[in-house]
Amino acid sequence: MSSAIAISRSPLLQGTAGLLPSSKSISNRVLILDALSGNQSVVSNLSSARDTQLMQSLINSRDEIINVMDAGTTMRFLTAYFALTGKKKILTGTERMKQRPIALLVNSLRELGATLEYLGTQGFPPIRTTGFLEQKTAAVSIPGNVSSQYISALMMVAPLLPNGLAISLHGKIGSLPYLKMTAALMKEFGIAPEFSDQAIQMPHAAYRPTTLTVEADWSAASYWFAFTALAETSEIKLPNVAKPSLQGDQVIVEVMEKLGVKAAFHEKAVSLTKQASAHHLEWDFTQCPDLAQTILPVCAAKGITGAFMGLESLRIKETDRIAALQTELAKIGATLTEEGIGRWKLEPGTLGSSIVVKTYHDHRMAMGMAPLATLIDLKIEEPEVVNKSYPGFWEDMRSVGFKITKF
Repeated sequence: MSSAIAISRSPLLQGTAGLLPSSKSISNRVLILDALSGNQSVVSNLSSARDTQLMQSLINSRDEIINVMDAGTTMRFLTAYFALTGKKKILTGTERMKQRPIALLVNSLRELGATLEYLGTQGFPPIRTTGFLEQKTAAVSIPGNVSSQYISALMMVAPLLPNGLAISLHGKIGSLPYLKMTAALMKEFGIAPEFSDQAIQMPHAAYRPTTLTVEADWSAASYWFAFTALAETSEIKLPNVAKPSLQGDQVIVEVMEKLGVKAAFHEKAVSLTKQASAHHLEWDFTQCPDLAQTILPVCAAKGITGAFMGLESLRIKETDRIAALQTELAKIGATLTEEGIGRWKLEPGTLGSSIVVKTYHDHRMAMGMAPLATLIDLKIEEPEVVNKSYPGFWEDMRSVGFKITKF
């Protein structure tokens, strides 16, 4: 029997999201870079997210079979790590993971000289890494509009290569902030990639251990901006949130300012309160695709029309997030339609008194729809999906005023 929770409507919010996690994106990169530098670094405040715990347990595992479950970052980063360190591993995961493409990364690693083979459908996990004898090329080309995780995976292992590596990105570059995050963290470990137009150059060099504290997760923080935007009144404090940040998702401050949220930064914290909002939002999610499931439900629920671009990568996430958003937003009368290639239109609808939210094994569907509980009663199916990135999410909701019942 499926699990579910009921959340009673609560329009008045006040409190601190004390269990806000540290950055999963930073943590997962740091674990790879620490392993590449000999596991001698001192890293504080690693994320409590399941994906990070999984990465931590698998990266030094002696097991041949590496089950990444539904963690896309872990699959991509470990594929490159095991392939170019010559480890013999089989990487597998959930049924959904076996539907998520990995051919672009595998092809690049094969070009470099690694030996990998598919154990099921060509182009998809599971895959086997069987060795790396010599570097065959010092340059690879990859589309810039694919998942940035492919590119970050190559960037981090590139200094192992005797001749270094130049990655040429062709076409539109998506999720650039994540590539810059990877580069900034590599620099913390002693190696500075060079960006020039559509290329990234990594020299052959040895990583060195470092001391690093992981900052709070801006993707997780974004949901509290959504709660504030939809609440009747709201005074919410988010601890350990820094600006400036390595994370591109800090752009949520700019977006939510248009949607009715005022962010006041203090030392190592931010306070969120309400302000007037716009009636229409235009936004390109190319550099921040993970924010789509936060922002679109807010617009739909507040009666704000939207014109959006940069949603393409949502098709290959934990679920087809575009299809999932279309289905769930329809439950509050909203429509999300493709107006042309890469251009999407959001039309709000009329809220009822309650809905049942399906989460599609996707943590961001659960947390992105949860702020609707400021306006209507919710039932959310499979609520444990939040453990992937924000294990304390439901407790933090309780701490600001929500009544949540399991059944």
